[in-house]
Amino acid sequence: MPDIVACAIVHDDPPEVFIAEDIETLNWILALKLIAQCPGREVPETIRAALRSAVLDEQWGQAVSLWMEVRPGAIDVYPSYELYRPEDVALAHEELQFSRLFLD
Repeated sequence: MPDIVACAIVHDDPPEVFIAEDIETLNWILALKLIAQCPGREVPETIRAALRSAVLDEQWGQAVSLWMEVRPGAIDVYPSYELYRPEDVALAHEELQFSRLFLD
C-alpha cells in the first residue's frame, strides 16, 4: 500500500519539486527553502512587508500568492499524493495479467 506524501512543484526552468511527509511540513519547507530565500531587497517594500507577515503568521496560501507576484511562474501544491515503494510492485508481473489491458 502506498504512503501518502505532500508535494509542491515550482514551475521554473528547471522545475523544482518539494516532497514532505505531510502538508504542514511541506508548508514549512516552502517557507524556508523557497520563499525565505528570495532576497528581501529585491522585493517591493509593500509586498515585502506583507510577505514577511504572511510567513511569520503561517498564512501559507497568502505567502505563496505574494511570492508568485515577485517571481514569475506558479507553484502547484498537492496535499496528498501517493508515494509508491518497491514492495508496492512486488507482485506487479502477476497482477498485469488481471489488468484491463488483458481482459477481452
